[in-house]
Amino acid sequence: MNDYTDYDALGLAQLVRAGEVTAAELVATAITRIERFNPGLNAVIHPLFDPARQAALDFARADAPFHGVPFLVKDLLTTIAGAPYSKGCKALKSHRAQVDSELMQRYRAAGLLTLGKTNTPEFGLVAVTEPEAFGPTRNPWDTRRSPGGSSGGSAAAVAAGFVPMAGGGDGGGSIRIPAASCGLFGLKPSRGRTPTAPLGELWQGAAQEHVISRSVRDSAAMLDAVQGGAPGDPYVIAPPERPYLEEIARPPGALRVAFCTSSPLQSPVDPACVAAVEHTAGLLQQLGHQVEEARPDYDGLAVARSYLTMYFGEVAAELAELGEILGRPARAADVEPLTWLLGLLGRATSAREFVLAKQQWNVLGRAMGAFFDRYDLYLTPTMAVLPPLIGADQPGPFEQLLVKAVNRFGLGRLLKASGMVDKLATASLARVPFTQLANLTGLPAMSVPLHWTAESLPVGVHFMAPFGAEARLLRLAAQLEQAQPWFGRRPEMR
Repeated sequence: MNDYTDYDALGLAQLVRAGEVTAAELVATAITRIERFNPGLNAVIHPLFDPARQAALDFARADAPFHGVPFLVKDLLTTIAGAPYSKGCKALKSHRAQVDSELMQRYRAAGLLTLGKTNTPEFGLVAVTEPEAFGPTRNPWDTRRSPGGSSGGSAAAVAAGFVPMAGGGDGGGSIRIPAASCGLFGLKPSRGRTPTAPLGELWQGAAQEHVISRSVRDSAAMLDAVQGGAPGDPYVIAPPERPYLEEIARPPGALRVAFCTSSPLQSPVDPACVAAVEHTAGLLQQLGHQVEEARPDYDGLAVARSYLTMYFGEVAAELAELGEILGRPARAADVEPLTWLLGLLGRATSAREFVLAKQQWNVLGRAMGAFFDRYDLYLTPTMAVLPPLIGADQPGPFEQLLVKAVNRFGLGRLLKASGMVDKLATASLARVPFTQLANLTGLPAMSVPLHWTAESLPVGVHFMAPFGAEARLLRLAAQLEQAQPWFGRRPEMR
């Protein structure tokens, strides 16, 4: 199918329903494209081609919204019974999942044919996709650069035209950051909008799963297909007033949009990221929206501290779970040095510190509630930097020596007491300081591809909305997509 990449997922499904192409032909086309280009990108790490070929022959639900459409899922959180589930960890390279996650079941019911699993950093912990276990994923726009993380494999696969959309998870920006890095649309739903079963809350409720897509309508239709809780989910959210696919046909109305281009950590922001927001603010005004410069009243460093306290605790718990899978206590050699260090910091964090950090989430939620009494949306850059070069986010020589010393002698408590954690927090989040706020507060947020540099690097802009207001985001995204189309803008693939 020579024009495969000219269609989004809904467009491909319509071709199958109309009898113009078969699901098996779509799968064959996607596999051919993956086999040709994946060696240079390393986006797909666990091919599942044979099961997808068989599913294409067996699937018969023509009423499914994505009937016969090729798909990929991130190798984290979403599980496929019997398929690899390594989470970017070398100790789990041979591990396989026991059950389909609830979201995977809904993907199947929606008609999607899963061709494989995509690369992710170890346990999804960083904003680039360069795990030691599988090697770095490269950005199709510039293969010297990262596609972001932690859903970097999925974003690279969509940008490269392997599939029209792919699954991702977002615990601190991991859908939105790769979407911004790869010129794609990425929506993080509100807390509780998509199911977490068989797990409970993900990262204390900070993480939600959804997709990275080339079109707004694919993201809306997928949210229609998977939204809603499962029995035992820890959160209950009001259902949407109408299907999201219908919402995007409705005008967004005249919105009050606040924008800010400065980092909440007072760290530098690349001029291209500032220019992207300023361009978007001008476009919004042309479309009839009220736009003014303003920011919520919160302490950016407090957000970083609170986020990282949760992060340390989650890594310590992840290492304990790794030990259960391995049948012995996890060892430093099982994981990357940074992961082991984060686990030490988690074990050095008291219950009191953890509770105080979680209480900060409520403070932030109230601040954003007050802010959204005055504004409908909040606009910032998605990232403070352009997509980084592969290896640029790896620790420098001094940091590597420090990590080795702390890991060797178990000095997590000493490192915390030294005050160096705050410095590391600022340094590590300075490149992506805008996205964690939506995760801690549970608010929906999206990255929209509205700007490219002179070197053809994509730059995303970031919108946050009140809790449960995915429809508002999607209506605006559809309007922006119509005003400044991005679907036909694709990287050159050789």
